[in-house]
Amino acid sequence: MDFAPFLSVFEPIDGLAVGVLLLCWLGVSLIVENPPRRWPSTAELMAGYRHAWMDEFAKREVRILDSQIISNLRQGTAFFASASMIAIGGGLALLGNTDRLRGVAQDLTIDAAPELVWEIKLLLMLLFVANAFLKFVWSHRLFAYCAVIMAAVPDDPGSPVAKARARKAGALNVTAARSYNRGLRSVYFGIAASAWLVGALPLLAATLFTLGVILRREFASASRAILIDDSDRD
Repeated sequence: MDFAPFLSVFEPIDGLAVGVLLLCWLGVSLIVENPPRRWPSTAELMAGYRHAWMDEFAKREVRILDSQIISNLRQGTAFFASASMIAIGGGLALLGNTDRLRGVAQDLTIDAAPELVWEIKLLLMLLFVANAFLKFVWSHRLFAYCAVIMAAVPDDPGSPVAKARARKAGALNVTAARSYNRGLRSVYFGIAASAWLVGALPLLAATLFTLGVILRREFASASRAILIDDSDRD
């Protein structure tokens, strides 16, 4: 297939902007999930608390609170998965309405860009939304697995399998949260991708701004300072 007609409608700066967007999207997950030991991310700190939660869960006789928390976590993933499906449907409907695409082009730019340009830009946004949907669905399922393992933890804390199953539940909980956070980051960069409708430079600016927001929340936020405070440790 000859891609020359597709590439000819874009300028080199468009390719650079999209490349930076994809690089930041993939790279920030590596940084957040594999932070320096001396400077853990918020996600990494929360992972430790998730393991601690399961350790305490195995010692409790009444576990209603734990089941409610898991239920709330699953509701959050279900909400974002549903919202992603609606966004995908809306994007596909917009792709099929060339008249509306032409109206968007006239509102956002003076140049009469081909409809193909706008369709590709919308497809990039849909890529992020679709990825977010898959991450949220998988997170929802992992939280369900976690709930099942939690139910399999014996009521007797002295049981030889209680701690082992609690550790499994904790690992599943952390994995589910990781997928959930990846879905959120896809949403963030999907919103940044919408700036491409205006132009390549706005896309670069939106990408760098989104990257800065994520890194600040993970490594320099007030919530991270609260989590890293070790005054509550034994």
